[in-house]
Amino acid sequence: MPKRHLALIALILLGILAWLQYQLWFGVGGKREVAALVAQLEAQQEKNQRLQLRNEALAAEVDDLKGLTSEGAAIEERARDEFGLIKPGEVFYRVVGEQAGQGQ
Repeated sequence: MPKRHLALIALILLGILAWLQYQLWFGVGGKREVAALVAQLEAQQEKNQRLQLRNEALAAEVDDLKGLTSEGAAIEERARDEFGLIKPGEVFYRVVGEQAGQGQ
């Protein structure tokens, strides 16, 4: 085989190698795109974990409000704290600290 044919084959192979390297680094599914997708996946997994913890806390609160854990005590506590409700026969006392009285 003449040297000219060998040089042409080497040039073609070098061109194919350069094209493959370009595809690997910059093409569809290349290193940059994979790195971006991995970062996006990690961010989504972190967000999912935060939301899962929030959902678990909300589910526990729902269970408390349904009275599944403490026979309605959670509902009573919430009614007292949020709405100031008292039971019949109870007396409501409001304790005011010193700082609240001095400002007026």
